[in-house]
Amino acid sequence: MKDQSNEQPEDTSIENKISLPVDEYIEEVPDEKGQKVRHKGVYLLPNLFTTAALFAGFYSIVSAMYAPVVVAHEGIEVARDYFIYSAIAIFIAMILDGLDGRVARLTNTQSAFGAEYDSLSDMVAFGLAPALLAFQWSLAEAGKLGWMVAFIFVACAALRLARFNVQIGSVDKKYFIGLASPSAAAVVASSVWAFNKLEIGGESVVYLMVPLVAAAGALMVSNFKYYSFKTLDIKSRVPFIAILVIVLLFAIIGTAPAYALFFIFFGYTISGPIQFLLHLKKRDKNKSQLDNNL
Repeated sequence: MKDQSNEQPEDTSIENKISLPVDEYIEEVPDEKGQKVRHKGVYLLPNLFTTAALFAGFYSIVSAMYAPVVVAHEGIEVARDYFIYSAIAIFIAMILDGLDGRVARLTNTQSAFGAEYDSLSDMVAFGLAPALLAFQWSLAEAGKLGWMVAFIFVACAALRLARFNVQIGSVDKKYFIGLASPSAAAVVASSVWAFNKLEIGGESVVYLMVPLVAAAGALMVSNFKYYSFKTLDIKSRVPFIAILVIVLLFAIIGTAPAYALFFIFFGYTISGPIQFLLHLKKRDKNKSQLDNNL
């Protein structure tokens, strides 16, 4: 007679009997008491916004790739439209990217999965898409230098996103360390949009696009501080003139979006180095005053 004392009972549960082609996502999150609780699935609403941003980035890439193809068949005017569509898609991705996190916080649906998914979406929309747009429209005219600059932008966007993820909770929320990838993408996209509205070809301004794209990439991995607007209190009272300025700003963007967005984001981009230089000047001034007092 066999000794069955060490035999394990057969597991007849449905979960172990059926092997799904796609594994169910399970995430451990702390409850109100701090104990980890396992939850299956992902939150739908915030991830819908992230997916929409990812689609906008993908659409931007496809439009930028398709633009040179239509030149021979439909003319340069149609090709310009595709480049403009590509740039606009990046700005749509920016809006959606700004909404997914806020929606998650408002509905209390934050998750580690959402944070990682958002970073991957940002890599496509604000790393690959603007680099390929700039390359297809202008940088290709610079040969090896052009694709190298485009790759530098992509690599810097990846490094910027990785650094941001590991610095969450350890840096001042009032400032970004380095230019945020959406802002860098906006500078590149708005420049392409503006030049196409002016009917200026990419080959004519390649000497401007090479340093612009390279600088935008370098600023993403710099240590310059940029105001994040995360501590902006929208519930507080503001002077009446502030409302008029906001209305005027929206009117300008609505009238000439390409030019307005370029100047807005270009100004924000150079604000980091300018603040750094002003800080150095102030520090040297204080040091000289201290030396004089001694």
